[in-house]
Amino acid sequence: MTSDLYRSLESLSSRFALGEYETKAYLTILEHGEVTASEISEYTDIPQPRVYDTVRTLGDHGLVELQETRPLRVLAIDPEEAFTDFRKSLDDVVTDLEQLYTAPTRQTEAASLVKSSATINRYLADVIDTAEYELILSLTPELLAEFEDSLAAKVEAGVTIDLLLSPAVDLPSVEEYDYLSVGTTVRSRRGITTPIIAVADGNYSVYAPREAIAEKQGTDRFGVIFNRSALGFLVSGFFNTLLWTTSTDVATREDDRPFPRRYATIRRCVSDLQGREETFFATIRGRDITTGQSRLVEGRIVNTSVGNGRKTARVSVETTDGVVEVGGQVAALEDVEAHEIHIDQEQPPRA
Repeated sequence: MTSDLYRSLESLSSRFALGEYETKAYLTILEHGEVTASEISEYTDIPQPRVYDTVRTLGDHGLVELQETRPLRVLAIDPEEAFTDFRKSLDDVVTDLEQLYTAPTRQTEAASLVKSSATINRYLADVIDTAEYELILSLTPELLAEFEDSLAAKVEAGVTIDLLLSPAVDLPSVEEYDYLSVGTTVRSRRGITTPIIAVADGNYSVYAPREAIAEKQGTDRFGVIFNRSALGFLVSGFFNTLLWTTSTDVATREDDRPFPRRYATIRRCVSDLQGREETFFATIRGRDITTGQSRLVEGRIVNTSVGNGRKTARVSVETTDGVVEVGGQVAALEDVEAHEIHIDQEQPPRA
């Protein structure tokens, strides 16, 4: 780091390193526009002897104007004016920092632990941005507002989104909010026990307790990032079996996307195909459940089935070697565990 940049950062830090008293006094002055020293003490819990030093510090920073009358009067300065130089200095520093910045390489570990709410939010944003065809989310109303534009863009791009929101009591009604602009299927759940979850294409995922994003520091301030599909399935499986099944419908969009379609979970695939009379073909990448070797299954779908509570699902594919039964992740009763599913109506689609 250059000495000039170091001095610039040091200057910005010292300029607005306001203490508790300075912060309270400044907000009070802005609220009233003009106050005396005794009024500041009255409106806040700042001791009278400390008020004078406090407002003079604010005056030195150029945040307020002091009128040396009896009694001393303190006038608010328009923040737009007071912070003009600070903004310019900050912009200059950010420009210099960008030149110094080296983008870190995303960790390739199967799982990473993070303990900052800001970092958890950044990973949530990254998971949403990464999704190409399927997105699973469990968010608070506040997080929905934060990622609203990103989710709307994904809906427009044809990404299917299962969105779970909680607590239900804090949600606006369907007349007040267009839920289908941010999700394909939206459900709500009571209480504050629902964790924060995001899974992109059954692969890249985030799991965090609700306390991890709370303003108040708690013992559960952590989030886990999963970078491999097998571990991402743990999160989506937990979401589908424990959270989604104990939630209430809010809004559902009729899926009118054209084929071919791509799926990360066999449950969603089966849900889309059941009840339709058209002929469908599949190309499925997965692995043989007995040998563990990679399998590519191509052929006509001859049957679909789903277990109680959508906990299991199966697709039967007629191939040149006979009918192959395909299940979801960690399948045991079927022949193949599906990792990526492609469906079309004319012929087996290109994976």
